[in-house]
Amino acid sequence: MGKIFYLFGKSASGKDSIFRLLLKDPVLKLRGVTMYTTRPMRDSEQEGVEYHFISKERLAEFRNSGKIIEERTYQTVHGPWTYATVDDGQIDLALGNYLMTGVLESYLSTKRYYGGCVVPLYIEVEDGERLARALLRERGQENPKYAEMCRRFLSDEADFAEERLREAGVGKRYQNRELAGCLAELRQEILSGK
Repeated sequence: MGKIFYLFGKSASGKDSIFRLLLKDPVLKLRGVTMYTTRPMRDSEQEGVEYHFISKERLAEFRNSGKIIEERTYQTVHGPWTYATVDDGQIDLALGNYLMTGVLESYLSTKRYYGGCVVPLYIEVEDGERLARALLRERGQENPKYAEMCRRFLSDEADFAEERLREAGVGKRYQNRELAGCLAELRQEILSGK
């Protein structure tokens, strides 16, 4: 039976880059899971790669058919954006291990749905560095959304409070000060199968 390695952390902690690099590692043989969102696609994103970009109506169809594993809506400066993991056939633990990414809430919901086979991989980056990374990424967008970037940054303080991490059973942290070192540590963790 396979495991689901769940990568999560605050915004601009490097989750997306780490996710892509771990999936490409031929030794790990991880299968990716693409989440769904109602938010607009960023300039650098592609449908079905970072997310499945769907309408609110399509999300309601998944919800009505009982296919939502986890779902969360954020009240952004641009209106509500929903993210969801859908039981759409992407996950079959008999086939091997999977890699997913999200936030603490999505990790907890996925763990409730699949049980003990979900392994947390919590990425940390010092707040000043995260803010600098977020600003750099936003400046690269055709239409930067600085207010939303700030909202996410501030929201992370409550969403990833130490008490909440403890309650979720998150002990080990993976520091992403330097990408290669963080990847090596994560790779070792995944290969050990914990």
